[in-house]
Amino acid sequence: MTDQLKIGIVGAAGRMGRMLVQVVSETECCVLAGASEVDGAPHVGMDAGLLAGAGESGVLITTDTAAMFAGVDAVIDFTVPAATAIHAGLAAEAGCALIAGTTGLEEPHRTALHEAAKRVPVVWASNMSSGVNLMFAITERVARALDPDFDIEIVEMHHKHKVDAPSGTALSLGEAAARGRDVDFDSEKILSREGITGARERGKIGFATLRGGDVVGEHSVIFAGAGERIELTHRATDRGIFARGAVRAARWTEGRAPGFYAMADVLGLDD
Repeated sequence: MTDQLKIGIVGAAGRMGRMLVQVVSETECCVLAGASEVDGAPHVGMDAGLLAGAGESGVLITTDTAAMFAGVDAVIDFTVPAATAIHAGLAAEAGCALIAGTTGLEEPHRTALHEAAKRVPVVWASNMSSGVNLMFAITERVARALDPDFDIEIVEMHHKHKVDAPSGTALSLGEAAARGRDVDFDSEKILSREGITGARERGKIGFATLRGGDVVGEHSVIFAGAGERIELTHRATDRGIFARGAVRAARWTEGRAPGFYAMADVLGLDD
């Protein structure tokens, strides 16, 4: 293993990008080695560390994303699905690991990540928080233990600027519940309800989405039975938990064989 893992950040001038720059600068054995933005974005040419409030880093934000990938060991990506698919190809070409926390992925984006994973380590997660990933594991276990008479409802709330609904984390919680029950998630999910819907169907996994204010992220899984209810809840109050999880994943990929990995692998939850 090298003394310092060279990490690049795409979308480095954005809110999450700046948080990632801060966390990398604070993490031993890691160094910020690249930062990129799209053409025409503000702050291109600025020192990424100074912009993030982490002190001068000597790394200027560039629009030459391919060159940035070529000069680092791992890239962290919290951008948008189309960009993440492109970045997957760049990572494979450059031979660097890719850590992606982008949500809202569709099949072509997922395919791009899996193709890249044939050549480099790729870690993708709908949520990089250690606590949320533990909640995935607990949700699966509780769903396995309870019979389908317990109705499953997933409630999530995020800030008013979030563009996808339900959140990627909420969908991952639903997938965990479906695995626990050994059912097909796509056939059992109810993403929204409106009008006269009739009685709730047994075994379905329901979702409710809330948006407002500056909520970082709140997720609850409710198992509602006759005479009792079990609720699992995670509340994020600091966006830094996602950045710290992503940097932890980047460090975990050092020396790792190519493959498509999840945060459960990084945290050893499947051991």
